[in-house]
Amino acid sequence: MSLSRSVAEIVPTHIVTEGGGFKVRRPFRMGKVMSPFLLIDEMGPVNYGPGEAVGAPWHPHRGFETVTYLLDGRMRHEDSAGNHGELNPGDVQWMTAGRGIIHCEEPHEEILRDGGRTHGFQIWVNLPASHKMMRPRYQEVPSSESPTVEKNGVWARVIAGECMGEQSAIDTKIPITLIHIKMNSGSRLSQELESGLNGMIYVFGGEIELENEARVKKSPIAFGIRTKQQIKDGELGLLSEGDVISITSKSDSEFLILAGPELNEPISRYGPFVMNTREEIEQAFIDYRNGTFVG
Repeated sequence: MSLSRSVAEIVPTHIVTEGGGFKVRRPFRMGKVMSPFLLIDEMGPVNYGPGEAVGAPWHPHRGFETVTYLLDGRMRHEDSAGNHGELNPGDVQWMTAGRGIIHCEEPHEEILRDGGRTHGFQIWVNLPASHKMMRPRYQEVPSSESPTVEKNGVWARVIAGECMGEQSAIDTKIPITLIHIKMNSGSRLSQELESGLNGMIYVFGGEIELENEARVKKSPIAFGIRTKQQIKDGELGLLSEGDVISITSKSDSEFLILAGPELNEPISRYGPFVMNTREEIEQAFIDYRNGTFVG
């Protein structure tokens, strides 16, 4: 019998400034909220004028993964290993920093010159100790190759995991679900989510409602009480245990479904380095200063 997940906690968001001065909307207490996700940054939406667009100049990473997903705009990237490319709407870049990478993420020349709308996400995914020092790698999935599905007023892009029969081709070191959902007002979605994984929903447009059935024991029988809980634009809903999410859209809505395992490992973090011990953080600084980061 399936057990529906309920909303265990609502985490609000706030605006912070990152990189070269761009503003992001970020849930409070990220990094202390739910393993393995360290950060969920919604970049924009913002409309830049000519010459106004900003990005993230050269900076290092070690010990985790960054997932960049662009909804609007154009970005370019470059790293210390000589890799370079660009992101356009619908594109995904899954970068595993592993033992170390130095890179920059900047607006495309077209956006710098003419201005335009920019909107997207960068999500930090922690790596278990066994993979923190793996060789860095990129998985770049253009919009044309990123699986999407649409049924009964529900559209989904499956960045990682599975939704409505579509499966992502992204290779993850731990089980990760990351799905972008758009729902018409009044539509419904039943999304399976592996029991034992931490789950959350980040809403960035409209309002959704989760329906679940609480089992109440009242001698001599047990009966279910159906409850409904809302998650609104700008809220992160942390989910209870279970294996299915039953969602109804209260308006035209847009959100991310995220899930991953509890790593149960200590975290030592300083800026762009996420390791397990303070000594490993200190070694990361030494390697960065010595120029021995491996790209």
